[in-house]
Amino acid sequence: MTTTLAIIFCLVCLIVGAVAGMLYSKSAINTKTRLILDDAEKNAANIIEKANVQAEALKKEKNLQAKEKFFELKAEHDAHIQQRDKKMQEAEKRIKDKEHKLNDELSRVSRNEKELQRKLAEVDKKSEMLEARQEELAAATAQKVEMLEKISGYSAEEAKKQLVESMKVEAKAAAQAYVTNAIDEAKLNAKSEARKIVIQTIQRIGTEQAIENSVSVFNIESDEIKGRIIGREGRNIRALEAATGVEIIVDDTPEAILLSCFDPVRREVARLSLHRLVTDGRIHPARIEEVVQKTRKQIEEEIIEVGKRTVLDLGIHGLHPELVKIVGRMKFRSSYGQNLLQHSREVANIAATMAAELGLNVKLAKRAGLLHDIGKVPEQESELPHALLGMQWAEKLGEHPEVVNAIGAHHDEVEMTSLISPIVQVADAISGARPGARRQVLESYMQRLKDLEAAALSFDGVSGAYAIQAGRELRVMVESGRVNDDLAAQLSYDISEKIQNELTYPGQVRVTVIRETRAVNIAK
Repeated sequence: MTTTLAIIFCLVCLIVGAVAGMLYSKSAINTKTRLILDDAEKNAANIIEKANVQAEALKKEKNLQAKEKFFELKAEHDAHIQQRDKKMQEAEKRIKDKEHKLNDELSRVSRNEKELQRKLAEVDKKSEMLEARQEELAAATAQKVEMLEKISGYSAEEAKKQLVESMKVEAKAAAQAYVTNAIDEAKLNAKSEARKIVIQTIQRIGTEQAIENSVSVFNIESDEIKGRIIGREGRNIRALEAATGVEIIVDDTPEAILLSCFDPVRREVARLSLHRLVTDGRIHPARIEEVVQKTRKQIEEEIIEVGKRTVLDLGIHGLHPELVKIVGRMKFRSSYGQNLLQHSREVANIAATMAAELGLNVKLAKRAGLLHDIGKVPEQESELPHALLGMQWAEKLGEHPEVVNAIGAHHDEVEMTSLISPIVQVADAISGARPGARRQVLESYMQRLKDLEAAALSFDGVSGAYAIQAGRELRVMVESGRVNDDLAAQLSYDISEKIQNELTYPGQVRVTVIRETRAVNIAK
């Protein structure tokens, strides 16, 4: 019994101990859980607080950006409005100025009209007085003429004709005699005065002004390539124009694009760059800049090489490197379709030949002939004529004074101080005026020939005139019954003087008067 109770008591104790242990463990777990939950709540609160702070900062930043964008757009809008208002004000000002000018012009016209009416009234009065005096003078003159006719036995018309004919014959005979004597004297003194006559003769030869070509044509295989060259919204065209400084004109012309620029070197750079881009097929702004840069460097190297080769071919030594580069730039310049470098080489050779014939310095003549047109290829535009600009360059780069004077005087811009100057001037005229050297507008060419023939036909006794040899010779046919041999020589001189004084022509015009005597009989 006691044992049973002890066992029961032990079991009860164990149960009570187990229950107490379980209660203690549950209490400890609840405490730890409560601590974890408190920490989680604190962390969540911190995270929420940080998120709120960041959200507030981001909100402020976005509001600030929105305000800046608003103010920027508002400034652009205000600037656009101001610009539009300014243009409208300028337009209104121009209209008001035109109205003021128109009112002033109308007032001036009204005043002029009143003044004109007053002057017309005065002129009418003076005309009436003049008519009355002319009637009195005519009556007095008629009385005098009637008295002279009675005294001389000739009528007034007969006397006038005889006086005019006698004076005309006398004047022509005196003039022809003077010309004949002058020619005979020149022939007698030909050997001693030969050099002076040549120089004086070539000084009167004039040259025409050059016309520049400012447009080049770039041919393409098909119009589809135009779209690739233009690019999206024209970006390729804009990039090419910005890189080369050349205006690219793409219009309805089939299979062609126009390159427009006053500088021929820029046009050549643009043309070669377009050719490379079209051949390669890759056309975009970055590629355009790269190709243009390479092409520009290639053109600069080619300019220097062409200048060196030209100087070596002509046997000119000691030329400044800058002048060599300028000579190379002539390759890309033309005048009336004549290449400027080829023209300068011709002038150099012609001047050297003439200098050798006259016993002058051949090397200086050749040097001046090559450099005479260097003022036509400036890298920057100048208001000076090309002759004066070239003279300044040559003087600055240490050229011989005679060469400097020949460059400046080949268009009579400065006074000639050496015999080389007129040599270069006439060599320039010969190179530019020879047949086929330069293009010339057909209408102006035909008009020049017609003017030559009309000048000859305006003289009495001329039955026909024919301009031949591209207007460099004029053959004049005269009537043998009205023009004798002496008058034929005088007529040739008179026609040449009229052409020289009244017409414009390149080089020289030779006037040949032909007089034929024909005897005609009829056998019946």
